[in-house]
Amino acid sequence: MANTQGNTNTGTSTVWQIVGRLVGAAIVLAITAFFTPGFHISNIWTLAIAAIVLTIMDYLIVKFTGLHASPFGKGFVGFALAAVTLYVTQFFVAGYTISWMAAIIGALIYGVIDYFIPGNQSM
Repeated sequence: MANTQGNTNTGTSTVWQIVGRLVGAAIVLAITAFFTPGFHISNIWTLAIAAIVLTIMDYLIVKFTGLHASPFGKGFVGFALAAVTLYVTQFFVAGYTISWMAAIIGALIYGVIDYFIPGNQSM
């Protein structure tokens, strides 16, 4: 008899991938904000919303351009995209403030931290 039971965990697996990606983004973002002068996140809820916004922006950038907003592995374009996404997030999230210089420094710190956190963050 053939196995007619399909893989029903695909939807659940995707949800856990998204949750894991958001938690990873929030941790990296919190560490980046801590070490970057001129970068302020007011509370845990602001951090969570900022992580969601950054993840959505990264997803949309990848979907429409094929470029990842990752400072390492994508060269100057990835570094510039990471700085811009960190800066633009402040227009969508209350309690999240960052200057241009902090966005540039933050993109570098974000890239270093993201490089060392294990896991595949692609969906």
